[in-house]
Amino acid sequence: MKPLLNRRQLLVAGAAAAAGGLTGTALGSPAQAAPAGFPTYQYIGTPFTKANLRYNPTNELIFPCIRGVYDKIASPLGRYYLYYAPHDAPGGICLAYGNSLSGQFTEYPNNPIISNNWAPHYSVSHVSSSHVIWNAANKKFYLYFHGENNTTRMAWSTDGVNFTYFGRVLHTGVIPNCTETSYARVFEHTVPGLGNKYVMVFMGVTNGTRKIFWGWSNDGKTFSFDPVPLVTPGPDGQVDIAAPHVLKRNGTAYVVYHGNGGDMYLTEVGNSFDREVHLGVFHHAMDAWPDRGRSAAASFGTDGGVEYMFYEAGPRLDGTIAVARAV
Repeated sequence: MKPLLNRRQLLVAGAAAAAGGLTGTALGSPAQAAPAGFPTYQYIGTPFTKANLRYNPTNELIFPCIRGVYDKIASPLGRYYLYYAPHDAPGGICLAYGNSLSGQFTEYPNNPIISNNWAPHYSVSHVSSSHVIWNAANKKFYLYFHGENNTTRMAWSTDGVNFTYFGRVLHTGVIPNCTETSYARVFEHTVPGLGNKYVMVFMGVTNGTRKIFWGWSNDGKTFSFDPVPLVTPGPDGQVDIAAPHVLKRNGTAYVVYHGNGGDMYLTEVGNSFDREVHLGVFHHAMDAWPDRGRSAAASFGTDGGVEYMFYEAGPRLDGTIAVARAV
């Protein structure tokens, strides 16, 4: 990634970025403190140049998932794997790899690693929103992805590149009167009294609005679900919220998600996922490129003791993957 710039350089960079010539250099407005003692994240660049990707069927990329693999598998392509996808048809789960969270990533040459047609399992208009976890017990990666928007599926892998299909893990039938269940992420988190190992958070559409729902599982394959929304958009002054991510801090659990207004928000849900304490804006979207008023779908990682946030930057269906660093 290119280094942070001084004021004069920013003026030049801003003009070049508007012309589409930069990987990413313009900074946003002055940093604002995040709630609950979380760090403030400031944009530092993009992990690759979208226009140079071999696989880029729709010129829009969403839902990054960054994972350190150097301590999990032998001879990885790089220390970190970055999963992402287009959203519009045909979509396709993609992979890039790199050795630093603040550096450039290399596109995997055989993207997509999962397509919208996987015979004999499914044939859909698109697949998207990949999220990967590591199951240390069986030394496998579990990859969750949606396609269509009413179904979330899972596939597993021993190397993080080549996957074997497992099946459906989420669909609209698990939530009454739900028309969409997508953008799911899964985390290790034990809820007292449930005897579970994992929780899933996802976007569900009921009564025409997007809310955050959740479920739990012992094995990351079979889930039970709460039909009551975990987080609702109204207290944030939003109409729709989506793409949740679980964070732990201060001895409790939180969910980060983005709203239709373009910023990310934070709500404390507690270790039992029985609270809904809205804490306000977690991260403000920049007006400048690449956010252009919208930051979404955060994924977090740490490199050398420094915290990073990979996120979806830009208007819906015109986005790219961006990186911010804790300051």
